[in-house]
Amino acid sequence: MQLLQEDIFKLLLSFFLGAIIGTEREYRSKSAGLRTMILIAVGSTLFTILSIKISADAGRIAANILTGIGFIGAGIIFRENNRVVGITTAAIVWVTAAIGMGIGAGFYEITVLCFAISGMSLVMLAPLQKFIRKRSQIRNYRLVCPFHRKSLKMYEDLFDELNLKILRGEQSRAGDNITGSWTLQGAEKQHDELTRRLLNDTEIKEFDF
Repeated sequence: MQLLQEDIFKLLLSFFLGAIIGTEREYRSKSAGLRTMILIAVGSTLFTILSIKISADAGRIAANILTGIGFIGAGIIFRENNRVVGITTAAIVWVTAAIGMGIGAGFYEITVLCFAISGMSLVMLAPLQKFIRKRSQIRNYRLVCPFHRKSLKMYEDLFDELNLKILRGEQSRAGDNITGSWTLQGAEKQHDELTRRLLNDTEIKEFDF
């Protein structure tokens, strides 16, 4: 079996598009960066080319490509500080594989269109995502105070005053101390003001945020 000039063009195009996607991920210091995205794009392209050349059922090999990409994506997603991270990078890995398969199958127009749309989602929508996060953030707070025969309701009143919504709250007493843990949702400005007030509260013995 001989690779044709068009096959070489497909591999080089996959390298180029994978490098662009990988550069964006590398710039943001993500776990799957430049080399990973290039390898995924080029590998998916080659698998698709070979599946068309050697198999009457090319769709079966293409389905196996997606299965393999699923394992890679699962390895990227992990938990950090009570939140899940890596989902966007895993989705980009999935799209990069699709781009490689599209090039390998010779569907250049729709593949380049998919690449352009994906690129706009990563770059042009980032300011909108930042705007939304500034106005709605979820943060966890934990504080420990001396127990004075009463709950920590005064802090929950403070949350209400700052327009921070309590998504989850829990209080527990251990000896002479009472501990409160809350998950709050609200604007970044309000979170910062709450943090400032709690840091200056002399009643608080421990404060995690």
